[in-house]
Amino acid sequence: MQYPGRVIKQGETDARIVKELKNRLNRVLVLKGGEAVKLDPQQPSFGPMMKSAVKLFQSRSVDSEGHALKIDGEVGSITWAALFGDDQVPVSTSTTDDLLKRALVVASGEEARQVREVPPGSNRGPDVEAYLRSTGLGGGHSWCAAYVYWCFEQTARQLGRANPLFKTAGCLAHWNGAPSKGARRINASAAKADPAVLQPGMIFIMDHGGGLGHTGLVESVTGGIMTTLEGNSNVGGSREGIGVFRLTRKVNSVNKGFIDYAGL
Repeated sequence: MQYPGRVIKQGETDARIVKELKNRLNRVLVLKGGEAVKLDPQQPSFGPMMKSAVKLFQSRSVDSEGHALKIDGEVGSITWAALFGDDQVPVSTSTTDDLLKRALVVASGEEARQVREVPPGSNRGPDVEAYLRSTGLGGGHSWCAAYVYWCFEQTARQLGRANPLFKTAGCLAHWNGAPSKGARRINASAAKADPAVLQPGMIFIMDHGGGLGHTGLVESVTGGIMTTLEGNSNVGGSREGIGVFRLTRKVNSVNKGFIDYAGL
């Protein structure tokens, strides 16, 4: 059964969805004795017992990357994929927008070159300073947003057109300024509920508080899990890393939202 494009939780009354979830939970849990939970598929509501069953399933399961599920008793896209399979959640691996498609090729090329700071931890080095210079800054500054801007700048030059991105090396400044360039913003809550709204080439924005943030490019999306291309990061997904990396993140780890320049 395909993910319905919204988080299913206690209080849900769509009888078809509730019935399918109850049948699936009954099959995968197969509990006996004191753990026994038998849900009635003919009861078309999502009540406390069903929430407990979902939490039990989450406590025993992992996502497609082998990571533990969040135990909240709600069925979002990641829990849905764990229950029904990755083929039952939205998958997006390409974009028809030429600018975004080519920007991802440029970004992927920088990851393939294994761009790194010189020396590590300095926010400096020939490539890093080229990224920063594209936004009007010199070396020594955080550069994740500059990497994103540079990738689109190179792409725009290849196409002989203007770069549509809001020019900044600041993550939150980009979020605030993007609408002035005609870009569409997708709030984190909307993306969490329905990852189908996300497409390759979009830019994610994370807010770490105190004016600090992190950003990168969405390369692909499978349900609630996405592959990204990020600068100023590391294998652990830090916002102050040492190079350009391809990473895997959960959509719900992005707490600000996504910026879409498609069609501009």
